[in-house]
Amino acid sequence: MKKSLLIAEDEEVTLALLRNVFGRSDLVVHEARTGEEALQHIDQHPVDVILTDLKMPGKDGLSVLAHARKVRPGAEVILMTGHASVESAVRAMKLGAFHYITKPFDIDEVSQLVDRALELTSVRRENVSLRSLARGRGGLENFIGVSDATKEVLSLVRKVADTDSTVLITGESGTGKELIARALHYLSPRSERMLVPINCSAIPAELLESELFGHVKGAFTGAHAARAGKFEAAHNGTIFLDEIAEMSPSLQAKLLRVLQEKSVTPVGGNRAIQVDARVITATNRDLDEEISEGRFRSDLFFRLNVIPIRIPPLRDRRDDIPLLVEHFVGKYNREKKRTLEGVRPESLEILRRYTWPGNVRELENLIERIVVLKGSGWLEPSDIPEKIRRSERFLENAIPVLGDTGLDIKSATEDFENALIRQALHLSGGNKNRAATLLGLKRTTFVEMLKRKSLDAGDAPGPLS
Repeated sequence: MKKSLLIAEDEEVTLALLRNVFGRSDLVVHEARTGEEALQHIDQHPVDVILTDLKMPGKDGLSVLAHARKVRPGAEVILMTGHASVESAVRAMKLGAFHYITKPFDIDEVSQLVDRALELTSVRRENVSLRSLARGRGGLENFIGVSDATKEVLSLVRKVADTDSTVLITGESGTGKELIARALHYLSPRSERMLVPINCSAIPAELLESELFGHVKGAFTGAHAARAGKFEAAHNGTIFLDEIAEMSPSLQAKLLRVLQEKSVTPVGGNRAIQVDARVITATNRDLDEEISEGRFRSDLFFRLNVIPIRIPPLRDRRDDIPLLVEHFVGKYNREKKRTLEGVRPESLEILRRYTWPGNVRELENLIERIVVLKGSGWLEPSDIPEKIRRSERFLENAIPVLGDTGLDIKSATEDFENALIRQALHLSGGNKNRAATLLGLKRTTFVEMLKRKSLDAGDAPGPLS
């Protein structure tokens, strides 16, 4: 990947000279003629090295340096000036400048300085990547897939990872929302600080506020000592609020205030504590529906939904299934000390056709079970549970045959629709939310359809022959 250099210089002669020197095939060069243009570019684009004049119209080079340290801490900044002073040089060094040079400068010296700065940023990035990989918890290598839908998700993650924008990850249970949240953190400038995950559905509502914001001593029965909350723990890092839709309306209002003021007030306390934490949230619910039914605040939704990332269900990215199966077979062969050789093509085809209501988590659990129980040989169709093999035959058995006597198309369509509804209820274990999702319907629409047809979760089909 090419490295990038931003040159911020208002003198056209100097800018032309630098443009000529750094016009090379391995480097992408961007230009800014004012401090404001430089700040805008830093906000909008990743950059490796910034070569900036000290005196420019509007914002000066020290402002560019300070902004870069905040927004692009991995970038190196070299300051140029024709008005050198000890004071400005000291300020530049204190702000973290890579180097400070005076005009007129030796062009070879500038070229060498930029090359050294580019090398430093490259080494730093590589070290961060290796450190993340070694920890086994960062990057996108854990989110496996080759489908267009997966590529789109990964591309979006790469675009927004190095920003501080709030991200809302949506998708069904088991699609990999936490993997995406971890990738966003470990690919960001905050990767050296903590990622603090919290499952809002796993903590009783009356305790969640204290868990998030902390409490002071004596705030409630059992609060024998003051305790910092998750937001404080995530200061300068990232907090991941999973299952955000499970949060009570009153706590939603307090979270909105935290996002607006960037501070938290512990339970029982009266002093706000400033926190700088990137917020990533996730949910498997339809928040538009939650808002319309009064269970989720629209103003909080707009705060959280700055960057929406939707992870498609596994049934919408079937091209990923062979790669995932191969990955999980290898993983559990190693972990469980088994020697399963591979998967028969006909077995893989059955797995590709299944709708996977539990998504990647369900597929992983199935492969782990088969690897453990079978131990060696090949994964045969007979190793796949009957429920999955039965599901593959469902549509073929459900489609009516048009004979010489014909049929009533309205009745046949109704029967087929009812059969699909029963199948969805069966695959979802009677869960109406998940069944509606399988059919691409809103829950309210699906419930009305069940009432109109006098169907319920007990109508899910039994074993099919």
